[in-house]
Amino acid sequence: MNARNILNADLHCHSVVSDGTLTPELLAERARKGGVELWALTDHDEVGGQRRAAAAAREHGMGYLTGTEISVTFAGETVHIVGLGFDPDDAALSQGLRDTRGGRAQRAQEMAQGLAQVGISGAYEGALQFVGNPDLISRTHFARFLVETGVCKDTNEVFRKYLTEGKPGFVPHRWASLKNAITWITAAGGVAVIAHPARYKFTPNEEYALFTEFKAHGGRAVEVITGSHSAQEAIKYAQMAQEFSLAASRGSDFHSPDESHTDLGTLPYLPGELTPVWELLQERIQ
Repeated sequence: MNARNILNADLHCHSVVSDGTLTPELLAERARKGGVELWALTDHDEVGGQRRAAAAAREHGMGYLTGTEISVTFAGETVHIVGLGFDPDDAALSQGLRDTRGGRAQRAQEMAQGLAQVGISGAYEGALQFVGNPDLISRTHFARFLVETGVCKDTNEVFRKYLTEGKPGFVPHRWASLKNAITWITAAGGVAVIAHPARYKFTPNEEYALFTEFKAHGGRAVEVITGSHSAQEAIKYAQMAQEFSLAASRGSDFHSPDESHTDLGTLPYLPGELTPVWELLQERIQ
């Protein structure tokens, strides 16, 4: 293990500003209790919680990097690109995130219509009860409503039965382009990171194309250690990080104490042969 990689960094999690259930302040407290030394709040397509998160990180003695997670469409799939260490007041980034958020309300109405057709009424209004920011209503909020009302026993069952492709509540959304997301992040002084790459249903050729285009547009890192990666997947993406000369990131993707399998601060360290993403961002750490 390389000493530079032995840092308990958690650079991917969500608050009530998007689809998490805790405030930025409570997340910071939980992160610190979990031993996190360097933290980033990465709400979906939103930077509204950044000042609160940075202040809470300082209060708890943690280093902080600004963060967001941008939804993009690539090869017909929704892919997530995490941005770290950017200026949260950058005008182009802020406008891009607003544009990306803009289609969520219409998509949510269509999801509710699909659920109504199979006998689940009131889903839009029900999902809104779980939304901290109505602009960011998502499948997760619908899932919480369906669990709360007893339609399903947990959110995994909801997604499997109702909210994935081919199911009644699934509605695709056209997100930002990969190029645009990376450009917004890098132009604002940050580093773009491919989030949880094992989650995408790509063929090997499509995945190679994703990494190739990501690198060509200025992307610089990939999540190797994340809450949804198995040990074998971490090895695979460590190798891909080396193949594409990308830095490695680490983040739990924590959303909720009741829903997330991986808590803040509990991940394995990055493999020692990799360059940690925080080495690219030393001057941006608050």
